[in-house]
Amino acid sequence: MLDNLGSSHALALAALSERAGPGELEVIETHMSWVYLVGNDVFKLKKPVRHAFLDFTRLNAREAFCREELRLNARLAPGVHLGLMALQHPDDGPAMDGEGQVARRSEVVDWLVHMKRLPRQRMLDQAMTQSAVVSGDVDALVRVLVHFYRTAERAEVSPVQHVDRLHQELALGRDVLLNPRWTVPGAAQALDQLQAGLTRHRLALARRAMAGRIVDGHGDLRPEHVCLLQPPVVIDCLEFSPALRQVDPFDELAFLAMECRMAGAWWVGERLIEGCARGLYDRPPRAVLQLYTAHRALVRARLSLAHLLDRQPRTPERWLPQAQRYVAQALGALSFGAAPSQALRRAL
Repeated sequence: MLDNLGSSHALALAALSERAGPGELEVIETHMSWVYLVGNDVFKLKKPVRHAFLDFTRLNAREAFCREELRLNARLAPGVHLGLMALQHPDDGPAMDGEGQVARRSEVVDWLVHMKRLPRQRMLDQAMTQSAVVSGDVDALVRVLVHFYRTAERAEVSPVQHVDRLHQELALGRDVLLNPRWTVPGAAQALDQLQAGLTRHRLALARRAMAGRIVDGHGDLRPEHVCLLQPPVVIDCLEFSPALRQVDPFDELAFLAMECRMAGAWWVGERLIEGCARGLYDRPPRAVLQLYTAHRALVRARLSLAHLLDRQPRTPERWLPQAQRYVAQALGALSFGAAPSQALRRAL
């Protein structure tokens, strides 16, 4: 079997078209996956791609990461991830069956993760756009996240490792954000200010690891991954990199709060941080929250621009403006001399 970029995708489309009604099959392409929506079901196929932080080129690796995705997402989205589907190509045409229905594993062309389809209007990003988030939604999410972080496996990350990882991400950001192929106003200033802040507050950051605050977290806590069910669920945990999941909870929470602020719902992030601070009996210094926010903003700016490094980037007009918005968020967070925002004041 040839593991080229489109072969499994074409087979999956053919197999799913057999079970979908007219106009029912919807396909979403991401940097690393194809996602198929059919009725009440969602199927995710990992692309056979290699990046600096992952390698999905081998079938057995994709299977292993599918299994890890199921395991990890059961923590914050119980009942949403239903199992693995085997993509096969027998003589009578492509087929997709549950793992238990596979007669011979040697005939499996690829593996997909099977999930329940969540109501789009209750995803946090959509709900904020429609001003449909109420305080009870946020408080319910706080309860879910507090329980998760309280019970999450503690990560074996030393104080030096914790700080060094932030510096390593900063170095990666400098390589991409200052690439001469584009100009991002304020990027150099934000990078330099974050560098200075990480150095100045190195001890405060190290104390987070010394206090055992680093956990095996979610890794990509964004509004589009939160569904405001009763209780809320959080999907799309990073399965391919334990290091990227080894986080201070308030690193992830600062990230989510920033995304909510960018969506025009600043109060959601404020309430999340305050509620989690109370529930976890933990209130990091204001400077630590600011550094985490700036760090996440510059990571998102870097990942936005990284799309333009692809040979054929999708929606190329999107990425530079998006990177600029994240750089602006980083600069705002790095105003150490300014009075703290209401959100940060209440989180302290």
